[in-house]
Amino acid sequence: MKKIGILFGQESSFPPAFVERVNQKTGGNDIVAEFVKIDKVVQGEPCGYDVVIDRISQDVPFYRAWLKNAALTGTAVVNNPFWWSADEKFFNNALATKIGVAVPRTVLLPSNQPPPDTNDQSFRNLAYPMNWEAIFSYVGWPAFFKPFAGGGWKNVYRLNNADEFFSAYHETGQLVMMLQEEVKFDMYFRCYCIDQRNVRIMPYEPRHPYHLRYQTEWQTPPEVLQKVEQGVLTLNQYLGYDLNTVEFAIRDGVPVAIDFCNPAPDAEAANVGQANFEWVVEAVSEMAIRKAREHIPGRNNLSWGKFVHAAVNMRRLEDLA
Repeated sequence: MKKIGILFGQESSFPPAFVERVNQKTGGNDIVAEFVKIDKVVQGEPCGYDVVIDRISQDVPFYRAWLKNAALTGTAVVNNPFWWSADEKFFNNALATKIGVAVPRTVLLPSNQPPPDTNDQSFRNLAYPMNWEAIFSYVGWPAFFKPFAGGGWKNVYRLNNADEFFSAYHETGQLVMMLQEEVKFDMYFRCYCIDQRNVRIMPYEPRHPYHLRYQTEWQTPPEVLQKVEQGVLTLNQYLGYDLNTVEFAIRDGVPVAIDFCNPAPDAEAANVGQANFEWVVEAVSEMAIRKAREHIPGRNNLSWGKFVHAAVNMRRLEDLA
């Protein structure tokens, strides 16, 4: 009997719906789904699950360490905890510029306050003051100022000029931030991507109150939707995420990727709407069942993106040369 577990926190609708759907599909014959239970964690020992859907380790370091140990012993973890630990939004933007996906003009900035256990000598490679004139000229105003890693619209500012920037910068303390061009859009979409192959394009209006953002319709040409879907697939296939959301702003008919590092995306029915909720429950259940059936004990069963595979293949070629 193969086991699928879901690791979660404050969610109330998605985890039980997922477990119920998997067990309904398999009939409990060869695969069973359940809420993950952890009563001990011993180095190098299997956790007892063939597949784990991770919905909470970004907030609980203990869970992230447990998942890495599980992956090491062969569990297929969604999403890959090693890649997720290394990934962040600025890198994602930089990668997008190399794979043909449009993104806003973005720069990375050092934290306003130095990290703990550092002093002036720790920053001898950093020119200060920064070339603010060149930075502001490149990004333009208005701009968004937000952490280079993180989510949930925490510590996000919309700024109109340099004075507002320096005031906000002073408030960010030890956070590493990025300054990003504001994209004036005609339409906006939030898109689920499941299993690096299934896409759900959801009309979305980020300027509305949160509970109304999915209650939006756009008159969208088919070719624009095709570009959005291809962009979603390209980003997730390069990043290696099996469960993610991508946000696209449409500017002059061109999809611009705004946010695509959401490996534990909101899937609560009350937030995303019943139709979207039903789609994601079905898609994630199908993915988990497929991964369980393809699971090989003791093997590396994680998903790795094209970016990592390309680097590994290049190294192999160099070793053969």
